[in-house]
Parts: sequence; C-alpha cells; structure tokens
Amino acid sequence: MATKQTAGREQLGEFAPQFAAQNDDVLLGKVWTDEQALSAHDRSMITIAALIAMGSTEQLDAHLNMGKKNGIAKDEIAAEITHLAFYAGWPKAWSAFNRAKQIWQNDD
Repeated sequence: MATKQTAGREQLGEFAPQFAAQNDDVLLGKVWTDEQALSAHDRSMITIAALIAMGSTEQLDAHLNMGKKNGIAKDEIAAEITHLAFYAGWPKAWSAFNRAKQIWQNDD
C-alpha cells in the first residue's frame, strides 16, 4: 500500500489549501500510484525529462532522488540527460548533470 502523501498540505496547506489537496490527493495520490498505466521508473523518467526541458530546477532535485529510489540507474539518467541536451538545451543539461552527479555519486 502506498504511503499517504502530505507534502502539499505540509508546505502549502495554509496558504493554498485547494492546490495542496490536489497535489496530495490527485497528482501524488492517484496519478503517481497508478502502476497499471506506467511503472514508477517510467513515470520518474518522464517527469525528470519534463522538469529539465522546462528548466524547473527547484523541483528537479526531489524528482531525481525519487527517480533513483524508483530504480533509475546512473547510466540511464546520464543517457536521458544527454539525449535531452539536444532537445531542451545544453545549459539545462549541464544544470541537470550537476544535480544528478551529486545524487548518483556513490553508484559505480
């Protein structure tokens, strides 16, 4: 059974309760837990790609860590970011590599 998500309510609950509820109950509570549609690994790969493409570096660290927990290997993340460099931009790839290097630094 999936762990109940509370990040939205913890961080934004008082300021933006409707957004927080949608984040926790729909996005993280329903969409992210639907393993029949996409595996957690694939969902993480897609999310990381979208965040890199948009330049959303504030959210990238959390999703890189989640992706690693969801089974993304060091060689997979390196290949993904390299591929995205040609479509999303070289500077965005550099930024993503700097973050990914820290997260996968102990993986051989």
